[in-house]
Amino acid sequence: MPHRAVAREHGGGGADTRELVRDIFLSQFGNPVLDRLDDSAVVDALGGRVALTTDSYVVTPWAFPGGNIGDLAVCGTVNDLAMVGAAPVYLTAGFVLPEGFPLGDLGAIAGAMALRAAESGVRIVAGDTKVVETGCGPFVTTAGIGIVPAGTDISGHGARIGDAALITGDVGRHGVAVLSRREGIAFATDVVSDVAPLAGLVAAMIKAGVELHALRDPTRGGVAGALNEIASQSGVEIEIEEVRIPIEPGVRSACDLLGLDPLHVANEGCALVFVPERHVGLALSVLVDQPHGRRACRIGGVVGSRPRVVARTPLGGRRLVDQPSGELLPRIC
Repeated sequence: MPHRAVAREHGGGGADTRELVRDIFLSQFGNPVLDRLDDSAVVDALGGRVALTTDSYVVTPWAFPGGNIGDLAVCGTVNDLAMVGAAPVYLTAGFVLPEGFPLGDLGAIAGAMALRAAESGVRIVAGDTKVVETGCGPFVTTAGIGIVPAGTDISGHGARIGDAALITGDVGRHGVAVLSRREGIAFATDVVSDVAPLAGLVAAMIKAGVELHALRDPTRGGVAGALNEIASQSGVEIEIEEVRIPIEPGVRSACDLLGLDPLHVANEGCALVFVPERHVGLALSVLVDQPHGRRACRIGGVVGSRPRVVARTPLGGRRLVDQPSGELLPRIC
C-alpha cells in the first residue's frame, strides 16, 4: 500500500528511501547531476572537477561502541566524497541540540569530529547551531567538498560485465554495535563499530593506477542495498559468494539471534569496489596495505546485463539478494 505520509522506513536507506527520492525529490529537483544518484555530485567548477555532498546524522544513542555521532558526521561525509574518487578538502557542520544537553557531551562530539577531520586531511570551515526543545537530538548535518583528480570517473553507473566485486572490510559491525547500545543487548563478544574514513584508501588505489569503475560505501541498507543500487544504476547482474563475505563471529551471532541478514546491516568503514579482472591483484595488494583495508577480499563479480543481485549459498544454490525494505535498525547513522 502506498505511503500517504512520511514514515520512519523512508529513512532506512532501502526500497522505501529510493521511492521517496524518486517520487518527491527527483520529480521536483531533477537535473543531469542529481539524476545520477551517486554518493556525491561531481560538477565542473573552479577550472576542474569538484565533488559536493551533504548528509545528516541522527543516530540513537549518540555514542556507541567504537565512536559517536561526531565520528559518523566526518567519516560519512568524507567517505561519500571518496566514493567518486574525490580528495576531500573542506567540510561544514550544523548542530541541532536539545535544550539541556550537557556541554561536556557536546565537547566529546566536537572532539571526535576534530580528530577524524585531522585523520582525513580536511578542515571544518563553517557551521551553524540551533537549540530545540528537550527530547530531540543531538543531530549533526555536514556538507563536504572535494577535488576530483583529472582522468578519474567513478560512478555507480560504471560497473561492467566482467568486473570483479571487492569489499574492503568485514560487514555489519556498525549496525550491531549501535543496536547493542540502544537496546541494552549483550552479545557473547563485544561488537565495535567500524566507523572510519576511507579517502586515503581510495587515494592509494588511484595513485597505484587501479582502474576503478564503481565504489559505494554500504551504509544504510547495508551491502545488499549498495549492491542493488549499483546493479540498478549500471544495468548489470552482480553475483556474490556468501562464504567469501567477511563477517565477524560476534556480528553473525547477533544477526542469527535477532533474525537479521548481515547483508542488510549498516556499515560505516568499508567500501564495495568494482574493478576489471586484470586489476584485481593490484587493487587487493594496495587495499591490504592500508589501515582500513586489511580484510579486503573478492566477494564476486558482474556476470550479466539483468539488473539484480544474486548470491551463491554455501550449499551451492543461488538466491536473490533483495533491496532492504522497512526500517530494520532505526537511526544507525
